[in-house]
Amino acid sequence: MKSPLVLGRPQILAFRRRAGGLDERLPRGAASLRRAAWAGLQDSMPRAALLSIHARVEGAEPSSWEDPALVQLWGPRYSAYVVAAPDVAVFSLGRLPDDEKGRRRAEDTAARLHAHLGGARMRYGDAGDALGVNPNALRYGAPTGRILIRWEGARQPTVWTVPRPDVDPFDAQLELARRYLHVFGPTTAAAFARWAGISGRAGTAAFDALRPSLVAVRTPAGEAWILASDEPGFRAEPGPAAPARLLPSGDAFFLLHGADRALLVPDARRQSELWTPRVWPGAILLKGEVRGIWRRANEVVAVETWGKVSRAERDAIEAEAASLPLPGLEREISVRWGE
Repeated sequence: MKSPLVLGRPQILAFRRRAGGLDERLPRGAASLRRAAWAGLQDSMPRAALLSIHARVEGAEPSSWEDPALVQLWGPRYSAYVVAAPDVAVFSLGRLPDDEKGRRRAEDTAARLHAHLGGARMRYGDAGDALGVNPNALRYGAPTGRILIRWEGARQPTVWTVPRPDVDPFDAQLELARRYLHVFGPTTAAAFARWAGISGRAGTAAFDALRPSLVAVRTPAGEAWILASDEPGFRAEPGPAAPARLLPSGDAFFLLHGADRALLVPDARRQSELWTPRVWPGAILLKGEVRGIWRRANEVVAVETWGKVSRAERDAIEAEAASLPLPGLEREISVRWGE
């Protein structure tokens, strides 16, 4: 039997940065937005998706998350996500429950909402009241691919329905697994299921179906899998990392659990500062390593770095903060440095 490929932490993190477009920003355009959203852009914190775009694509503007190339829906784990418009089926049907009860709930919820809306758009609170359900229950219809949303953070989401994508749900789930493997790999079926919000049985079935296109690897976090097509990228010499990136709460680069957290942030004390029990802060990426956390209140960005940083690194962080394409600010962004 062929021995698993052994991958070290530097190889893994370098590949994830390249796959995520974090070493060098991509040129403006729909293709770059789709690549930035290859595993979806979590948008549970207001405008997190916009800041994830800014970390990856040149020339991001306050309205970039509204680009016609993108749409918003309830995606993995029923969280708000921004995804590429052609990928709606991947992030919806790819999560369709594999049990009869769950599927029936999803289909019935979407059908009732569609019948009530009649082609209109409505605040989800009003739609829930009209249907006699908690508005949050409307999320259960999202895996049908028939429900899109618009959520700006300050108000309730607006919901509407669209035609169901003409894609087989299992094919969509396989593509979702490929996306996850490419952006988060090396990884496991269990980690995929947890991230996607699907059953462990479904995650295992997807990885079993993909097995001919996977390569077994051994990592500091344990045994895992990568896409065979990504193996050359893992073996390649790392390129230069960006001086600094400010990643928002829930960004894909640190949307991790279990041993993957220790791989990204080896210091257990720092792990608890980044992955808090409640709302996560943002992560400061300095030359490819997570080196601190940040939060924002209006135009003030509060920065806490882990350990000393050089003058050049401070300048890079301040430049990133000043360039954040946030809407509605009355003054220029300023940085407040913590201890």
